[in-house]
Amino acid sequence: MPGLAEGRTVIVTGAGRGLGRAHALAFAAEGAAVVVNDLGVGRDGTPDPDSPAAAVVAEIEALGGRAVAHGGDITTEQGAADLVALALDTYGRLDTLVNNAGFLRDRMLVNLDADDWDAVMRVHLRGHFLPLRQAAAHWRAEAKAGRPVAGRIVNTSSGAGLQGSVGQGNYSAAKAGILGLTFVAAAEFAGYGVQVNAIAPSARTRMTEGAIATALPEPEDVSPLVVWLGSDASAGVTGRVLEVEGGRITVMEGWRAGPAARNAGRWTPVEAGEAARKLLAAAEPPAPVYGARKS
Repeated sequence: MPGLAEGRTVIVTGAGRGLGRAHALAFAAEGAAVVVNDLGVGRDGTPDPDSPAAAVVAEIEALGGRAVAHGGDITTEQGAADLVALALDTYGRLDTLVNNAGFLRDRMLVNLDADDWDAVMRVHLRGHFLPLRQAAAHWRAEAKAGRPVAGRIVNTSSGAGLQGSVGQGNYSAAKAGILGLTFVAAAEFAGYGVQVNAIAPSARTRMTEGAIATALPEPEDVSPLVVWLGSDASAGVTGRVLEVEGGRITVMEGWRAGPAARNAGRWTPVEAGEAARKLLAAAEPPAPVYGARKS
């Protein structure tokens, strides 16, 4: 019986370790040819002497799968272009992009310098945007040429992007930005036959070591949903965010209009405040920020 991703070519960024490695192996096990991207850096983005992408390719090939390594920097225009070109040159097609690459530079906001802010924004937001744009340009050209497209993009957000996380202001902002990018891309790419979704995974990886005190599920628990989202089987699912933790999958419903009040004229500050207090009392309280002190 053919696998769920049989015949598809899949790019996974940040696939040398953790979630990305688990995704790459899971796609290969379901029949996909995989482009394993990893720059080979440490948890904080500094250079690492190892070549994890090549090691994952070797794992996939040892299991009878097909894979090729890409060690370029996807936060650059050239790196993102080379990544998509490698998929097309090696396998003749591109079907799925899983944006997963990321690292941490954790600090409390008053101690967070601009370089650490910019570095996290670059790898998470720019590192999602550039491969996404490059892949979408290819799919748009295919659609305009009259060839059928069933493109899939799976972006990686986080509970920190949904709720915030103390000590991770840069990371939380970047992961929240990925959600906005997902919604816009889903709307803009629909006409090309491309679906765009995001996951908010919780798993034990290098990035969570030391950051979260509780035991976390394995990265491999997240990958089955990613494979499904990246396959033909997910037809019709786009612009959605799904939180994944172990055996639990939750569809996140995002920002929706809650209680509202209207004034026929312009509010005075006092009137606006009184109305806001009544509305807040009737509204659902926000989810607590991860790591916030309990009152």
